[in-house]
Amino acid sequence: MPKCVVAEDESLLREALLEQLNKAWPNLEIVAACDDGASALEAIVENQPDVAFLDIRMPGLTGIEIAEAMKLSSPHTQIVFVTAYDQYAIDAFDKGAVDYLLKPVTYDRLSATVQRLQTRAMKDLNAVATLLQQLNLGGSKSLQAAFQSTQKNEPLVWLTASSGAETKLIMVDDVAYFKADNKYTVVMTAEGESLLRKPIRELLELLDANIFKQIHRSTIVNLKAISSIARDDTGKGIVKLKARPETLTVSQPFMVLFRNM
Repeated sequence: MPKCVVAEDESLLREALLEQLNKAWPNLEIVAACDDGASALEAIVENQPDVAFLDIRMPGLTGIEIAEAMKLSSPHTQIVFVTAYDQYAIDAFDKGAVDYLLKPVTYDRLSATVQRLQTRAMKDLNAVATLLQQLNLGGSKSLQAAFQSTQKNEPLVWLTASSGAETKLIMVDDVAYFKADNKYTVVMTAEGESLLRKPIRELLELLDANIFKQIHRSTIVNLKAISSIARDDTGKGIVKLKARPETLTVSQPFMVLFRNM
């Protein structure tokens, strides 16, 4: 069954859209129905749906901002924007939207959108089947290696983290360092700290290893954020940051990272 995420902050409109989708596309599985941008983005990243219906104006992240983040986090998800404002049409299609629905959404117009989504999905499936035939890979081991090479994850580019009652979209390049906090991770940028609901050991596997280095069992630093490093009398390193006033400690085993400094 194809999967779908719906994001609409007005409850009545959200329920109406869900009801119409159920009628127009009976075998579509709604894996999440969200009322704000941040939860919608999290649901999309987690479920990797085939399609996402996104309201453009929502609390937190807008539908346009979600679509921008999806280019790397869920690139195969087809996007349909739903909004009361037609001035966003150019931006919507610029972000790769398959369609653009104006509120109030009529059943006939939604049915046309569903038909467009299904047609596009079928073309994609046919293209994949043709490609596999053309590859003519020799042997199951070669086939397995080919699929493994296509499934390698790209380094994390953005993340969502909590700052009080607010959920922020943070570009990873803007992070000075990450610090473990029990089962969570504190994200430190020039603007302040936020809390990421992921342990630091899992986060390390998702970061670009050429830029983010573990310098302590509880600390990962962005090498681009370092202004200087010095050794103390015990052999530990003291890192000064460009955009943060505090210093970071490099435990002795990790000082090998800075042997040329």
